[in-house]
Amino acid sequence: MSKSSSNRTNPKYEPQAASNTSSYVLIGLGLLVVAALIIGGFIWQSSSKDYPPVDDKVLAENASFIVGERTAPETIDVFEDFACPHCKEFEEQSGQAIMAKVDEGKVRVRYHMLNFLDGESESGDFSSRGAGAILCVARSDGRDAFWNLHSQLFEKAEGDPSNAEIAKLAAAAGAGPQSQKCIADGAAVEDARTMADASRDQLSNSTGGEVSTPTVMSASTVVDGILDGTGWLDELIANPPKS
Repeated sequence: MSKSSSNRTNPKYEPQAASNTSSYVLIGLGLLVVAALIIGGFIWQSSSKDYPPVDDKVLAENASFIVGERTAPETIDVFEDFACPHCKEFEEQSGQAIMAKVDEGKVRVRYHMLNFLDGESESGDFSSRGAGAILCVARSDGRDAFWNLHSQLFEKAEGDPSNAEIAKLAAAAGAGPQSQKCIADGAAVEDARTMADASRDQLSNSTGGEVSTPTVMSASTVVDGILDGTGWLDELIANPPKS
């Protein structure tokens, strides 16, 4: 099965365990049921596990990048994966609108770059390496460099660029030499993986175990309609959910 056909079987881009169709035929119907439960792990577990409340401190500490004033009346958490085509669509639809609201002081945004789609890239780790690159920029550069590189990585995801190529993209995006070296060396990738795991756990707590990208969360509540244009953002600012 090609990677593109694999994506179509998982349109919500939820993390799932791998399966082996040929083994299902050999082991019979009884184990098929067990395998199905494993495949749907993030969803099926939601009925048998109690999830703790979302910890805002954990979200703040594990955001890949934060933009906007602390005094902004609304804070949102955006969960994305660079290998997720729907995340690219979300960026194309809402990226500029989010930037505008940040500039107006109306919203503070915490970006969480997840990596459960690493296996969809030829390298097997593009999501993690992209998240690491963003973390390098977060530690050394400003928001313009972040936003530029963030958009570029979605555009270049299908080509699965190397660390060296991502470093060049970062340079063109306005990142300085320190960030470029950090990206080329893959120096922040492991930190990015750790942060992605922590962020994914908090998203899972909010949804009762269902994790998908893109997702926007406000006051521990998932925001609806984020792929239907930018109306979700205006509605959120006008009528924020209660904490």
